[in-house]
Amino acid sequence: MTDSQRAIVLLSGGLDSATCLAIARDMGFECFALSIAYGQRHAAELSASKLVARTLGAREHRLARVNLDEFGGSALTDATIPVPTGGDAEGIPVTYVPARNTVMLSIALAWAEVLGAQNIFVGVNAVDYSGYPDCRPEFIAAFEKMANLATKAGVEGSHITIHAPLIDLSKAQIIRRGVSLGVDYAHTVSCYQADDAGRACGACDACRLRRAGFEAAGVPDPTPYQ
Repeated sequence: MTDSQRAIVLLSGGLDSATCLAIARDMGFECFALSIAYGQRHAAELSASKLVARTLGAREHRLARVNLDEFGGSALTDATIPVPTGGDAEGIPVTYVPARNTVMLSIALAWAEVLGAQNIFVGVNAVDYSGYPDCRPEFIAAFEKMANLATKAGVEGSHITIHAPLIDLSKAQIIRRGVSLGVDYAHTVSCYQADDAGRACGACDACRLRRAGFEAAGVPDPTPYQ
């Protein structure tokens, strides 16, 4: 397999990133899964990412660390900010983590250069997303342009592509696609405040979107709830 057939897949351990890994594998890429410990309030999703990477056949799985909790500013990195459970709040919600996807894609870009990989997959979604500015198509396009300007690989003509295969899909469409590719969603954790065993709260925005997605897809919800 050539370096151009290698792909870095950002893998949080959640529903979307697991589907993204399955899609990359189905496209014929040799997948290198990358999870980021960014100072999130619970580690259940990182534990899930190990199982997801193994069951979906990642060639390698790495865990990188960056302490965004040093800055806080988000309900996901600052325990003093409560996770909202009301749903449909206007504006950018407090679960937005400042610059998270920019930081994660940058770390993925660094590993891609080391491996000679020209493809990076990220499971961002602009249909069911929660109002995050770094989940928009404009952001993905801008990051890809930057990646090819800022790297040795890009300057020397090895074009780097950022794939966001879920960007225009509803949560139900994502789930149906994943099921068709053999994703076991019981292995994934999406909840913003899951307990140590990975059980979901059932009330946060992530739980609400996930549950509605399974209902709309007509697929039984395998999520363990607290």
